[in-house]
Amino acid sequence: MTESADDTTEGKGTGRRGRPRKRVHYGAGREALLSAAVRVVARAGLRKLTYRAVAEEAGVTHGLVVHHFGSRDALIEEALTHAVRTSLSTSAVEPGTGKVADFSAGLSEMVTADPDIQAFQYELMLESRRRPELLPQLRALYDEYFDATQRELTRMLPGGASPALMRLVFAALDGLVLHQLVLGEPQVTDAALEELRSLLRLLAADGDVADGDVADGDAEPDGDAEPAG
Repeated sequence: MTESADDTTEGKGTGRRGRPRKRVHYGAGREALLSAAVRVVARAGLRKLTYRAVAEEAGVTHGLVVHHFGSRDALIEEALTHAVRTSLSTSAVEPGTGKVADFSAGLSEMVTADPDIQAFQYELMLESRRRPELLPQLRALYDEYFDATQRELTRMLPGGASPALMRLVFAALDGLVLHQLVLGEPQVTDAALEELRSLLRLLAADGDVADGDVADGDAEPDGDAEPAG
């Protein structure tokens, strides 16, 4: 997408309001620009995402944004990748322990600490209804959420987890994030997560039974039953 003339002209060393620009090195600068893009979209929507808007948010020159990304579409794709992978690393969707108590333990704190990165993802999902070309990238990145959820459920549940169960659990997490993002109330998120973990504990216990003696016909089906003989 071509930037407007207003977006392609910059004063040397200063922004259009005359404020000094920061010098940002390539490595750290790329992450800073992606974070700035996330904030712009979270506040104003995808249609307000321009090179100039990102440059002003990050406090750098317009040319630096162009240098790093080359096109607006590349900026959108990389910002989405950045958002999803940051969320995965901070939400404990896949702590890797196989312990129900650890599952999504950092979810409400993640939303409180960085709501923009969550809002950005929902903005992109809604925008994909108007711009179907965004869907392949969204699907590929949401598959990372699905895969992480599937792996952790498999660790927690002795009988494994079906794709349908994984989607159900992830939908619960996604809905809680959205509700907290809009309504606040992290304590409500935490309470709902504990209920979800209680259900997962029941499924884990059922899996232990299904894979144990009852499955072999050697154990009593009810702990209160009288012993045989």
